Amino acid sequence: MTDIEQIKAEALAAIGAAAALEALDAERVRLLGKQGQVTALLKTLGGMSPKQRQSEGPRINGLREAVADAIAARKEVLESAALEARLASERLDLSLPAPERPRGSVHPVSQVMDELAEIFADMGFAVATGPEIEDDWHNFTALNIPETHPARAMHDTFYFPDHMARDGKKMLLRTHTSPVQIRTMTSQEPPIRIIAPGRVYRSDSDATHTPMFHQIEGLVIDRGIHLGHLKWTLETFLKAFFERDDVMLRLRPSYFPFTEPSAEVDVGYSLKDGRRIVGGSEGWMEVLGSGMVHRRVIESCGLDPDEYSGFAFGTGVDRLAMLKYGMDDLRAFFDGDLRWLKHYGFQALDVPTLSGGVGA
Repeated sequence: MTDIEQIKAEALAAIGAAAALEALDAERVRLLGKQGQVTALLKTLGGMSPKQRQSEGPRINGLREAVADAIAARKEVLESAALEARLASERLDLSLPAPERPRGSVHPVSQVMDELAEIFADMGFAVATGPEIEDDWHNFTALNIPETHPARAMHDTFYFPDHMARDGKKMLLRTHTSPVQIRTMTSQEPPIRIIAPGRVYRSDSDATHTPMFHQIEGLVIDRGIHLGHLKWTLETFLKAFFERDDVMLRLRPSYFPFTEPSAEVDVGYSLKDGRRIVGGSEGWMEVLGSGMVHRRVIESCGLDPDEYSGFAFGTGVDRLAMLKYGMDDLRAFFDGDLRWLKHYGFQALDVPTLSGGVGA
């Protein structure tokens, strides 16, 4: 047995006897490391004559390959044995709760939008949408808002420059979602039962007002619609939204250009620990505006006001969220503070249903 064959036999025996991965790695370093035994033999090839290198080179390289293959095979055996031992000794307690992981939450405005859509869908209303960049005809004129009305003033409305007008109509960021009602009445035949949720814009900012906020408006157009239908709809909606049967309504005469007669709607509240709680009649607070659709608005949309009548109502989604969930500053809705959202946000799977509770 030559020296190389002797080295090979001893190396393979040592590799096979390695009982742990640490011992195997030590053998790898001893044999194939920079100062290893096999590496030293490879270095001798440079000092050999061409004839010697031709005969010894294949033998030394064969030794290196045999050692490397033996180490790889032994490593696979040891790793499999280590895994089997770990599986046999470790146990996973499936009764323990899973570790908490970071997860997102649903913004209160989105949650309340879903709650409102669920409530009105149960009453037969469809959701309608429209552009946020509107012309002044849909936003004002068709709604019987005269040219001199304060709502058109520059300090209330975000107008676009005159050169951006379309068909002679000034463009603006819509101040309410009422233009959706106009677009619906001009594009489909009655009966109409829609809600129009969405973003609206007005030049205002304080604890209870922001330049951009959310509204939801409702519209019903059909034959024989009267004020009693409006009162029932609002009462059913508010009882479902606040999840209380003792919600009391008060309709106060008011004025809106697009409805006649018009009414502000108040709900009764009671005081608990200094907080207003919807329900009872210790006091009253305004929550929305409403009324019977004005004859001129119906005519503007190409319908006969002697044949069709209807009612409309509107309220701020952000205000409803504040009232239901105890939030005290409207500006916090738009600050993007993750701490606030973590406190007030809803879990993604808390889908509102009337059977499970719209605020579940």
